[in-house]
Amino acid sequence: MLNFPEEQILKRMVVDNPWWTTAAIFDDFDAMKPRMFLEPFLELVTSLPKGRSVILLGPRRVGKTVMMFHTIKQLLADGVPPRKVLYLSVDAPLYSGMTLEEMVDYLMIASKSDGDDSGYYVFFDEIQYLKDWEVHLKVLCDSRRHIRFIASGSAAAALKMKSIESGAGRFTHFSLPPLLFCEYLAMIGKEDLVVPSKVNWFGTTTQGYDVVDIAPLNRHFVDYINYGGYPEVVTTIQLRSNPGRFIKDDIVDKVLLKDLPGLYGINDTRDLYRLFSHLVFRSGEEFSMEDLSKESGIRKENIRKYIDYLESAFLIKVLHKVDENARRFQRVTTFKIYVTNPSIFAAVFSPADQSTPAFNHLVETAVFCQFGNDNDSLYYANWKKGRSNGEVDFVRLNMLSQKPDRAVEVKWSDRYFSNPGELKSLTTFLSTNKLDRAVVTTATESGVKEFDAITLQFVPTALYAYTKGKESVKISS
Repeated sequence: MLNFPEEQILKRMVVDNPWWTTAAIFDDFDAMKPRMFLEPFLELVTSLPKGRSVILLGPRRVGKTVMMFHTIKQLLADGVPPRKVLYLSVDAPLYSGMTLEEMVDYLMIASKSDGDDSGYYVFFDEIQYLKDWEVHLKVLCDSRRHIRFIASGSAAAALKMKSIESGAGRFTHFSLPPLLFCEYLAMIGKEDLVVPSKVNWFGTTTQGYDVVDIAPLNRHFVDYINYGGYPEVVTTIQLRSNPGRFIKDDIVDKVLLKDLPGLYGINDTRDLYRLFSHLVFRSGEEFSMEDLSKESGIRKENIRKYIDYLESAFLIKVLHKVDENARRFQRVTTFKIYVTNPSIFAAVFSPADQSTPAFNHLVETAVFCQFGNDNDSLYYANWKKGRSNGEVDFVRLNMLSQKPDRAVEVKWSDRYFSNPGELKSLTTFLSTNKLDRAVVTTATESGVKEFDAITLQFVPTALYAYTKGKESVKISS
């Protein structure tokens, strides 16, 4: 193991913590528009009880590092002494072989600490690159209880699993999803296309959002589908000229060819890449292990492992099924898979438009992505009973009763607004489960329609995506 001179380590730490001398974060980070999740994340960080730490989870390039720096900026603005805010990127080669405790000791020396731990905030970026990080962090939480520790990592599910196993009572998770549609509009300066308004929601006037002009909003929604999920792409002119290359080279390829093999010891990345490309092309469709194995030529046991890996890297999300009575299946044979960011499709293949065969599924994928962290109780319904069969895109089960309390059908069409009777699968599911309402998205139409004692709320898909994103941010608060 290489041992670098202490002087070199301390110099690097001073460079990475410019506020020790300037009281300000790096100019490029300061100029970036904050994610809408900054406020709830900051509240969580500053309200941490002693002996606990926050784990910031999320896929590559969604802004975890930037949000850490924006949090640091706000801490400084709120009066925290600059030398009591410490940042370190764990994957830097200089720190290879160090424990977290050794890193903290060096940080204290570099920041010229007064020896009193109280009031300190320590940020560890990309913590997944440290072997047994959860054990190291648990020890720090116990031994240096007056310090608030904040760590980030890109292998979301794996990090969460390890932190639950080893950090019981010590780690609090905060998941940062890819850029939501409402954030995308704000970053490109088009948020004024949607305005707060009193709306007719299932026959009752309530506070919500309305669209000023649906045509430009739909155009931006299609742009969002193709390259809107990553803040860096949205805000950097050079990357927007070729977003697919950035997403593929710097996000997809690095995760599939570097991060996952390194973290999980995957040997054959060709099979993994082939399976992932297949899942991206069919995002939003129903799959089975048997069909995936036949279509890809990969053994079922490896497919199951690869799906777990891809989900742990936050590249895909598996959505499970309920039947027409909203009962979950004891033996899971089929399931839906969504990419967690629809712009991955454009990166792997080519930008989509309404003539693209996969477009409707990409619209559904984009809507699914707006649920953010509020998807643990989300399912889809699918059933075959004799000659009868049907499907409902999204069904939410009440956490306590395990009964459905919400159903959503995603359509990029105004056809069903004029002909609600054609929504037979949806109305059958609602009647079977004694639900009297559901949301149906459209291309441009909005309004409430009564059909067979059922109330259907029609809303343009882009507007619904915007609204769901806003709700997701509130849920994180």
